[in-house]
Amino acid sequence: MASKGKPSPRSAVKPLSDEQVAKLAQKHHLVDPTHDFPTGPRKANTAEIEAQNPKATHRLLTGCDVVLRNHSKVKAWGLEHVPETGPFITAATHVTMYDVFVPMVSLFHQGRRPRYMAKAEMAKWPLIGKWFQLVGMQPVQRRSGKAKAIEETSIEILTSGRPLTVWPEGTVTRDPQKWPMSMKNGVGVIALESSRRLGYQVPLYCAVTWGAASINHWWPWPRKNVVMCYDEALDYADLLDGCDSWGDEVPTDRADELTRRIRVRMTEIMAEIRGEQAPDGYWDYRTMSRVKD
Repeated sequence: MASKGKPSPRSAVKPLSDEQVAKLAQKHHLVDPTHDFPTGPRKANTAEIEAQNPKATHRLLTGCDVVLRNHSKVKAWGLEHVPETGPFITAATHVTMYDVFVPMVSLFHQGRRPRYMAKAEMAKWPLIGKWFQLVGMQPVQRRSGKAKAIEETSIEILTSGRPLTVWPEGTVTRDPQKWPMSMKNGVGVIALESSRRLGYQVPLYCAVTWGAASINHWWPWPRKNVVMCYDEALDYADLLDGCDSWGDEVPTDRADELTRRIRVRMTEIMAEIRGEQAPDGYWDYRTMSRVKD
């Protein structure tokens, strides 16, 4: 089944200007995430790398690096927050398909190999669909009625010690100005339940990418600016209070609240990157209209 509505066109938003990138560079240490260890020396997770088809991963990473560099001027800040070991969750924005590749490339170059919860259609893409599966993609059948099974698979990935990347919006945002839209609470369930099982708060990071919405992929020159922020870990310890008494399922209100915090934080970061004021409320995918928080 096709997704509802259509993403707004490139003309709906302005390209990320050199002046705005310069302002961000005054406040943050911007690095090129398409090179190994852009934030400085660190220890790569060798066991994780060797367990995830290192040759296929290297080839895909090299190809993605070339495409990103030729199609855009990519910068990032906050990648020093990526843990060297242990499980963590990356909740990424989904404005364009760059929101898949920029976090993936960045985390790979930081020496980690997350698993990815991504729509099953990507596995059927020509040439690179098989590669995606080789390097950690976990196909998700959207609208399959298998949400619980998908959540359980995600939790098992984390409790096994592996990092996980998710796109909580579930599809490319339908917000007319391409701000983060409504999210399903699966990310909240996954974070809270995996934390409960492990006995500690699993680190959860928001990765916000902006700038690629203005790229014409048939003729991307001159290259557009693309900036990603890999934010500090989002604190949700208060939502884990009393978790031993939850029973079989995470309380819906707690999963909803954590998901709301992710959306709000993503919107705040995107506003900073864009240098704009975010609109009031958020775009609700169910009603295809803006609603109040």
